[in-house]
Amino acid sequence: MTEPILFTNIKAANEYLKEEITDAFQKVVSKSQFILGEEVEAFEREFAAYCNAEYCSGVSNGLDALSLILRAYNIGKGDEVIVPAHTFIATWLAVSYVGATVIPVDVSDATFNINPELLKSKITNKTKAVIPVHLYGQPADMESIRSIAAEYNIIVIEDAAQSHGAIYHEKKTGSLGDAAGFSFYPTKNLGALGDGGAIVSNDKELIDKIFALRNYGSNEKYIHDMIGYNNRLDEIQAAILRVKLKYLDLWNDKRQTLARNYINELSACDFLSLPQEIDKVRSVWHLFVIRLNERDELKNYLTGNGIQNMIHYPVPPFKQQAYIQQFERNESFPVASKISETALSLPICPFLEESQQERIINTIKNFR
Repeated sequence: MTEPILFTNIKAANEYLKEEITDAFQKVVSKSQFILGEEVEAFEREFAAYCNAEYCSGVSNGLDALSLILRAYNIGKGDEVIVPAHTFIATWLAVSYVGATVIPVDVSDATFNINPELLKSKITNKTKAVIPVHLYGQPADMESIRSIAAEYNIIVIEDAAQSHGAIYHEKKTGSLGDAAGFSFYPTKNLGALGDGGAIVSNDKELIDKIFALRNYGSNEKYIHDMIGYNNRLDEIQAAILRVKLKYLDLWNDKRQTLARNYINELSACDFLSLPQEIDKVRSVWHLFVIRLNERDELKNYLTGNGIQNMIHYPVPPFKQQAYIQQFERNESFPVASKISETALSLPICPFLEESQQERIINTIKNFR
């Protein structure tokens, strides 16, 4: 029987680094310092440097990263925050967490990212921030977004949860806005062995405030200057992330190779649309998302041939029960809606073997 092809292979990545991960784990255990110790501090320095930014605060996950940034900027009830209509719901939830109102903007058909041409029409005197998402690993059009934000004095917060190491105009994501939130969920390009996240910024005052907010509002034990939260990155995850960070560029390069292979080999398939890198942008291909009208049929066909695949995302946030009452009568987001109906994600894990990718490509070619 033919071996199934996994959508992603976390086990292979961890096996590849087994010795280093084990050593890192044992180092933390031997020190018995599990919260806000040397490993977190070292990772914060190393990840900030990797992103070409000044400061980093390790936090509990990507959602908390975004919500803590919003709280640190005093954004809350009565404020509006612009978000993409097509994204994982965490982008929206972060805004709702702080009591602000989500203001969705439709996305570009070419990039899946927020469409800057639609931004100005959504800005009001209540707009305090915009959260562009570097979706699937490709940076948003930050030059246009920042220009508009500067005109209206709006904060730019990058949702960089899927874009570790991606480059826009020679700068890495994480250094393109006023602050950026990252996720280290295990399937990310840089993934922990559990939940984890980080906030990156060149704003020292902001990061200092987040250091306190993530730790019960305290910078000194038992002294609490503000109402804070328990949103800390733990030492074990930080130690593991330090190991994996050394391999991130190598693994992103492999994703680049896999993406080029898909694009070259599937370009003759006129029944589907392929993603492309935009000029002066280097995607890290967290996901490789094709589009076709017969999405569900191809999904079932691949599954039947032992090839795992996924849909990112089958139900957009504005159609989710959590938000549907806000949008069901007011407006539609045609591009985001169409993407949710036609998008299909193919395996692009760095440990996908050449023969496995060839099998995926041939199976798709045989679909028709």
